[in-house]
Amino acid sequence: MNKIKELFHIQYPIIQGGMIWASGWKLASAVSNAGGLGLIGAGSMYPDVLREHIQKCKKATDKPFGVNIPMLYPNLEEIIQIILDEEIKIVFTSAGNPKTYTKYLKEKGITVVHVVSSLKFALKAQEAGVDAVVAEGFEAGGHNGRDETTTLALIPMVKEQITIPLIAAGGIATGTAMFAAMALGADGVQVGSRFVASHEASSHINFKNMVVDAKEGDTHLTLKELAPVRMLKNKFYQDVAELYSKGTTIDELKNLLGRARAKKGMFEGDLVEGELEIGQVSGIIHDIKPAGTIVQDMLNEFETTKNRMQNVTI
Repeated sequence: MNKIKELFHIQYPIIQGGMIWASGWKLASAVSNAGGLGLIGAGSMYPDVLREHIQKCKKATDKPFGVNIPMLYPNLEEIIQIILDEEIKIVFTSAGNPKTYTKYLKEKGITVVHVVSSLKFALKAQEAGVDAVVAEGFEAGGHNGRDETTTLALIPMVKEQITIPLIAAGGIATGTAMFAAMALGADGVQVGSRFVASHEASSHINFKNMVVDAKEGDTHLTLKELAPVRMLKNKFYQDVAELYSKGTTIDELKNLLGRARAKKGMFEGDLVEGELEIGQVSGIIHDIKPAGTIVQDMLNEFETTKNRMQNVTI
């Protein structure tokens, strides 16, 4: 039995990333209904909005789904209380110390998974008592690791030293990539960027279309002094790059970033002044599809790849 399927009681070991401004109840329920694990991304939601999305997701699916919580969330205690009130059974934590709430959540019967970008943090998450880790390579979109370890290198390093289930993330948008990640030792995959370009994602259509049009080299990891983030190269990115070329300070970067820059880009569709977070794999995303179709396409391609690899010789 696959460890991830067993852990979450799902049909396929495909988890949809809890991306800000993209992962609302429509996307989460669609992925869960297709046999994967949908996640609501709490990082871009006020507490009352999160509660509404959870309640709508419950009505839209009778399958397991979870909530992704960045541990740096300003209303963290309120968010945790909503998780308990709504009887959420699966929580993915990220961007913070897994020790903060893991023990507490597990005592409440909640399955806890933590997202990491390095072996060091994977070991710390395991020590904190999480049920599984997501090891995310720096190909991934959005906020990322400073070490720039690729998924290809990260998964075997983490697999070698942890005993809990391992989920691979970063650069995975196809069944072939899923097969490769599992060949490296992952028990399942988490997919973000591919689901941004889905009908059910709450991100703006302008952003979705820009993701589809993206080519190799159109994204870059920057803002390491604040919180490393991979984004598409638009005017806002060029403004950031210009500051760096002049020898910038943290205060100057914070001033340029301002407030709600990610919302402006990904949710409101401002492709000029907004922050547009997406992974390198956007270069092979060529269309916007229903989330269920994305899941099925990945499964079909996984089986095709599996069959093809049986005939590979060296």
